[in-house]
Amino acid sequence: MSKVVLVSCVSKKNIGRHKAKDLYASPLFRKAYKYAESLNPDKIFILSAKYHLLDPEKVVQNYNMTLNTFSAAKRKQWANEVLKQMVDAKIDLKNDELIFLAGKKYWRDIIDSGKIKNFSRPYFQNNLGGIGCIMKYLNENTK
Repeated sequence: MSKVVLVSCVSKKNIGRHKAKDLYASPLFRKAYKYAESLNPDKIFILSAKYHLLDPEKVVQNYNMTLNTFSAAKRKQWANEVLKQMVDAKIDLKNDELIFLAGKKYWRDIIDSGKIKNFSRPYFQNNLGGIGCIMKYLNENTK
């Protein structure tokens, strides 16, 4: 069983082509990624509105897209693509531990698919509200 952390993308990005982990420029993403690393996972992926399941080392072009503007049907389609990419990345959907560091729109359809069995959502499970509450949680839980 592996531990896999999934960090959602953010709107603030650096211009041009970058490794995915260096593309996202907001303090929220930086802190979430650092927290993800502190969990000592076997793998970290980024949930990207454009690229779906994104390896942090992959070089990609900046973009302007968010799941917050997707219709429910388009979010479901996006989630299905993420699930397919998870299988391609050798993530065991039934046994691996998946930790979602993401807002509800980035995990709901993935989890509601019923294909993922072992998951946690620290932001949701700790009843964290907006970005300020999430940042406080990340600051308190990151070494």
